[in-house]
Amino acid sequence: MNDSNRTEPEGFEPFERTAPTLSADGTRNMAKNDPTQSAGWERATLEKLAFAAVREQRATRRWKTFVRLSWLAFFVFLLWFAMSRGTPATAKATPHTAVVEIKGEIAAGADASAEFVVAAMKTAFEDDGAKGIVLLINSPGGSPVQAGIINDEIKRMRAKYNKPVYAVVEETCASAAYYIAAATDKIFVDKASIVGSIGVLMDGFGFTGLMDKVGVERRLLTAGDNKGFMDPFSPMNDAQKAHAQQMLDQIHGQFIEVVKNGRGDRLKTGTPGLFSGLFWSGQQSIELGLADQLGNVDLVARDVIKAEEVIDYTRRDNVAEKLAKKFGAALGDATVRAMRAAPALR
Repeated sequence: MNDSNRTEPEGFEPFERTAPTLSADGTRNMAKNDPTQSAGWERATLEKLAFAAVREQRATRRWKTFVRLSWLAFFVFLLWFAMSRGTPATAKATPHTAVVEIKGEIAAGADASAEFVVAAMKTAFEDDGAKGIVLLINSPGGSPVQAGIINDEIKRMRAKYNKPVYAVVEETCASAAYYIAAATDKIFVDKASIVGSIGVLMDGFGFTGLMDKVGVERRLLTAGDNKGFMDPFSPMNDAQKAHAQQMLDQIHGQFIEVVKNGRGDRLKTGTPGLFSGLFWSGQQSIELGLADQLGNVDLVARDVIKAEEVIDYTRRDNVAEKLAKKFGAALGDATVRAMRAAPALR
């Protein structure tokens, strides 16, 4: 049998056999270095094999331990990020302008939710180095409830900490976003910003006509005459529509009152359509009293607050949350909520 390709266990040194030799008298003598002719060679061979196997097992265990500890360290790192949020990279005693971003839809669970915005504002107000707070807004609106919470907290914390709060509009400050901005001391816009949309809407779809055409029957059982109110597969009667409109009018009135209280005499209340849901350019909004002047964050920090250094206090997604969203966890959760939720007010 040819052993040229045979591999031995790690740490095992095979014995080398030597061909037998002939003595002077013609008799065969085995080589003196042939271990198979010495006493106990079988035991020595087995011991070497056993030690080699033990060393191999130890190496395997060490590698497994290393891999497990590496994964543990990785998950501890993610957990640390999940439990902590970024903090301003400056000393509290350093004078600066605090910025809190309000971007995207204003809704529970979103980046611009009341939970995140209020927490960021609270950190900024409590920082002795923050000489003023700027709300950097770029939002088409969202929930009047979330906006109302933020509006109330702006007024409460501004009075408690005696610090000015300004709104700086980038692209859009409409609907619920303007609801928030109305609570600030001044509103700065770009001349091409979109500002306004002081109104409330409730939207949905009705499929009753389509169902009749295709011959589909809606079978909905309720306990309570209006429990199926706003069901897209059932017709809406006049009483239900009147009830919904009354509710929208009430919330619209609350919105108008907030704007009037926040803007005061600066607001040109006699302007037709001012509270109809229309929106205007930044330049027009200044003329109507919806905004105060043109400006950006740097201008406000430098010329108004007098603290040029700008520190961002916005609460953002950490690494763990970004990974969860990347793999679809947030999308799946949002889809389930959207399927279960009632029509939202905006």
